[in-house]
Amino acid sequence: MDHDTGGASTLSTKIVVNGTPQELTHDVRMTLLDALRDHLGVTSAKKGCDHGQCGACTVLVDGRRVVSCLSLTASLDGSEVVTAEGLGTPDDLSDLQQAFVDRDGLQCGYCTPGQVCSAQAMLAEVASGMPSHVTDPSALADPDVAVELSDAEIRERMSGNLCRCGAYVNIVAAIRDTAAQRAAAAGSAEERP
Repeated sequence: MDHDTGGASTLSTKIVVNGTPQELTHDVRMTLLDALRDHLGVTSAKKGCDHGQCGACTVLVDGRRVVSCLSLTASLDGSEVVTAEGLGTPDDLSDLQQAFVDRDGLQCGYCTPGQVCSAQAMLAEVASGMPSHVTDPSALADPDVAVELSDAEIRERMSGNLCRCGAYVNIVAAIRDTAAQRAAAAGSAEERP
């Protein structure tokens, strides 16, 4: 519903953030990043460049990664938003978050929530067979050939997330470990009668 506030338009938007329904009355120009941080107290998504170039604000919207600094809250009515807080808790980390800890895939930690959200979506993209610019052409030609998650593939798919500290080698290793663990778990689940 639109409201007249002396020139600035506001509206009401309903979203689900980390499993909790939220309703916001906000300026139509408010970004998802500002809604999360300033209005809902969800602070894992960071304001880095505020131009969609660094990835520090990456969150999942309906399972897909988006840079929240460029996503208007008004366009997300009815959407489900998951941030790093929604993937796991300090006492119960997700497998990917644990891999980042185990592989020391963070230094200052500023980019880490965006890296983890992006990696979560990236692994889902790979599982669904979505190619990247470096995907082996044989995987594109034959739907039965799975995308091989090489280091080059991981780097290409994570290229929108920058780390000023340079923890890339450990981030790639954490993602590779998680992919291998998930593949092994899926393989053992398929073997069960």
